[in-house]
Amino acid sequence: MRLLPVLVALLTPAIALAQKDAAIASAGTHADANWPVALKIWEFAEPGYQEKRSALALAEVAEKAGFKVTKGVAKIPTAFTAEFGSGKPVIGILGEFDALPELSQDAVPFRQPRKDGNGYGHACGHHLFGTASLSASIAIAEQIKAGKLKGTVRFYMCPAEEGGAAKVFMARAGLFDDCDTVLHWHPGARNSAGDASCLARIAVKFRFHGTAAHAAGSPEKGRSALDALVLTMHAVELMREHTPDGTRLHHTVTSGGGAANVVPEFAEGFFYVRHPKADVVQKLYPRLLKCAQGAALATETKLEVVYLGGTMEILPNDTLAQVAKKNLTALNDLKYDDTETKFALRLRETFPDKAPPLDDISHVFDVSGKSSGGSTDVGDVSWAVPVVGFGTACWVPGTPGHSWQAVACGGTTIGKKGMNLAARTLAATAFDLFTDEKLRDAAKAEHTKRLDGRKYAAMLDKDQPPPLDYRDPPKRKGGE
Repeated sequence: MRLLPVLVALLTPAIALAQKDAAIASAGTHADANWPVALKIWEFAEPGYQEKRSALALAEVAEKAGFKVTKGVAKIPTAFTAEFGSGKPVIGILGEFDALPELSQDAVPFRQPRKDGNGYGHACGHHLFGTASLSASIAIAEQIKAGKLKGTVRFYMCPAEEGGAAKVFMARAGLFDDCDTVLHWHPGARNSAGDASCLARIAVKFRFHGTAAHAAGSPEKGRSALDALVLTMHAVELMREHTPDGTRLHHTVTSGGGAANVVPEFAEGFFYVRHPKADVVQKLYPRLLKCAQGAALATETKLEVVYLGGTMEILPNDTLAQVAKKNLTALNDLKYDDTETKFALRLRETFPDKAPPLDDISHVFDVSGKSSGGSTDVGDVSWAVPVVGFGTACWVPGTPGHSWQAVACGGTTIGKKGMNLAARTLAATAFDLFTDEKLRDAAKAEHTKRLDGRKYAAMLDKDQPPPLDYRDPPKRKGGE
């Protein structure tokens, strides 16, 4: 009998390892089984806050797996949560599924927009993101159902990451507050892990209302809304020199008039201001606003400000990052077959710069201490609870994000393999968190230390609703 405790002590790690391996294998199986769902979402390519068919497709998968699905959370029609299990710990896994405008593309290694009339494309791989995350959640749910794990796994379907910032509204609604940790990942051109951050960001639309007139016959009677927008953009360009290092300013014209012989009565521009720190972004935004206000004054037009809100920088967590990196490194088995290699080599011919070697996909790059050039509303989640993320190679090495090349890769087995690796890594990391209370406590302690007494506050106006129409074309007002 004295040997029994010794035997239990010896066997327990082996049993736990076998259970973890089972969860990993199941996640891979579900990812492959859900590949047709990912392809459907790739084909739907729906704008932010308009992902109705995509949301339905993933919700159906979750419901069939026995999850309790709650739709329309945070007053967002296409957002939902899918939960399995009960009690603590609560481990959240994020998913996304919105596409980007003007990036329609077939799954071919040359520029060929799809012929279905939809100008959107999954140039950030969110069809893979949501599907892999749900597949991993299902694998963990199976372990809970079998009594191998105790607690709750919760999948979050988060719309409109590309500028609509749904997670900010979800965080403001407290949807993450009871989570012990939250996991996420992202498609990319290489595998990466580490305690990286991102840029904080504020998004705003400036709409100018002027007076229409015949541009040649009576120009003195007109007041050009387009002039106001152009002047705003010029002022922003001059502002660049006088901003802190790391600042990024972006703008695009979303409406600028319909005819050259009509003084534009309406014009709209979409503006971003970014910086590695949210407090700096909040100081820069009033200066951006003054550029538009000054332009309206100079052109005798009226300014309408559509404040879309902001996203925080990611609060890193090295405790969790090391676990995710270890799992990703151990599970990385990416390798192209002949067809994929041929596709990759042909696609590389379209790159503006020399591409990295194809065998980059066999490595995991350490991004610890770095900040990505982009922004994500995952940042807001990370200020509420400990968060960890990683990236997998779903695109050919060297593929730029937000490009037609990324869309093309995401519709092939290159994207499928990266999605499968992500699902398995998520499941492995979630399993570690379910079974290791000390790991969870250490992650929470680091999170508290990094907060340093600061409290999360969403960069939103009071009672600001989600901008559900932010991808809609502006209403153009023009003369004849």
